[in-house]
Amino acid sequence: MQWKDKDNFLEKNFSFDTFVQAMIFVNRIADIAEQLNHHPEISIHDYNQVRIQTTTHSEGKITQKDYDLAERVDSVFFEITK
Repeated sequence: MQWKDKDNFLEKNFSFDTFVQAMIFVNRIADIAEQLNHHPEISIHDYNQVRIQTTTHSEGKITQKDYDLAERVDSVFFEITK
């Protein structure tokens, strides 16, 4: 699944085999967000599903910061699920 532009947010849902994998993913994303000082909205649902939404609030739109974060999030997902 690709990232979608939804109401000025980049959004993507991620599915994991286990709750533990989903939580590892969320914690890794938190570390990246701190490094980049760019914090997405993270929702955990159905025990193994994670939704990430990102926008640049100060700009009121999606910016390169969001695309950079999305790329890093995808990399973490592939590392965890390989």
